[in-house]
Amino acid sequence: MSLTFNVRESSGVTVIEISGRLTLGEVATRLTDEVRRLIDAGKKKILLNLAGLTNMDSSGVGLLVAAYATVNREGGQLKLSNLVGRVKDLLLLTKLYAVLEVYDDEPAALASFALMARKSVV
Repeated sequence: MSLTFNVRESSGVTVIEISGRLTLGEVATRLTDEVRRLIDAGKKKILLNLAGLTNMDSSGVGLLVAAYATVNREGGQLKLSNLVGRVKDLLLLTKLYAVLEVYDDEPAALASFALMARKSVV
């Protein structure tokens, strides 16, 4: 199964639902291109919903880290939700689970964006 993603807006957050395999190759770089396009369009709150991600290799881990760094460098926030199986295991093994903002489900991740917005107003 190749990599596919669906982009939508929810509560002021751009959600990218990722399905398939995030592995080495041209298809995976489409995710990097999409994140860059969103940043260029002024989207600063991005959630990667990984519920449909079936496999990820070290290249995929690198793509997630690069996306996270790109969004942060541009003053935005990138968070992950719905990690399953091997994907969650890889992030735990590489200790990136503690570095990246990871949430069990999409509603919790969306709520965290709202909480951060309230904190920045106070």
